[in-house]
Amino acid sequence: MLFSSIRAFRALVLLAAVAGLAGAAQAQTPPSPAQLKLAQQVVELSGSSRAFDRAIPSIFQQTFTTLIQANPDLQKDLTEVTERLVPEFDARKSEITQIVSQSYANKFTEAELKELVTFYSSPTGRKLVIEHTGILQEAFQRTQEWGGKLSQQLIERIRAEMKKRGHTI
Repeated sequence: MLFSSIRAFRALVLLAAVAGLAGAAQAQTPPSPAQLKLAQQVVELSGSSRAFDRAIPSIFQQTFTTLIQANPDLQKDLTEVTERLVPEFDARKSEITQIVSQSYANKFTEAELKELVTFYSSPTGRKLVIEHTGILQEAFQRTQEWGGKLSQQLIERIRAEMKKRGHTI
């Protein structure tokens, strides 16, 4: 009995390993040039890379702060050098678009990417891009308000239940 359970377990482990290798092999298939081109269109049309507009300035600020903390006496020179390097590193923003495009190409087929291009080129798709930030801000504000009300209601319910048990909180 134990022997057959061990054999069944080994078979299951082997099957899982083979399935994992097959999935890994499929996941590692690089996207076609057509997929990458379509993915880049999706990134541009959807505004996906704009989410990273603050990435380079943030990296600059973090690096500058770290260097100033370690070398406070070099603030003037570090400021000048950093400011001089901004254009060089700003020119690398296109790398973010390539990274995001690669991610889209890894997740969507060529046909799906064509559908996304069609959608983002449509009036509704363009409106989504324009309204997306406002939608997220409004949704965030409303969920914050909802969370506050929910928290208050939870406190009231807990107090009521604890009062039934003879506790006042």
